[in-house]
Amino acid sequence: MADWLTLNQASKLLGVSGTRIRHLAREKEIIAVKTPSSREVRVPAECVRDGEILKGLGGTLILLGDSGFDEMEAAAWMYRQDDYLEGRPIDSLLGNRLKEVRRRIQMLTF
Repeated sequence: MADWLTLNQASKLLGVSGTRIRHLAREKEIIAVKTPSSREVRVPAECVRDGEILKGLGGTLILLGDSGFDEMEAAAWMYRQDDYLEGRPIDSLLGNRLKEVRRRIQMLTF
């Protein structure tokens, strides 16, 4: 999947408290899941860019949740190859192709 950050590492990169990063995770503003290799909740490193949460990530996670995805399914979907997007959804967000990602999620729900 990705390189992972602990919640502590992510909070430092974002310049927020540990309490705030947990709040952001609960509110689906950032991906934060338990990985198979750790009992601790982790954040994919790609979700943090230049001291900020990746643009469009929060809204995308909320849309996935509204479409019936749980946290782990949403995280897996973001890193799964998608033929429509010609790559992984996370790469589309990194490439500022937010509209394509949102359109794809809407297509999945019909």
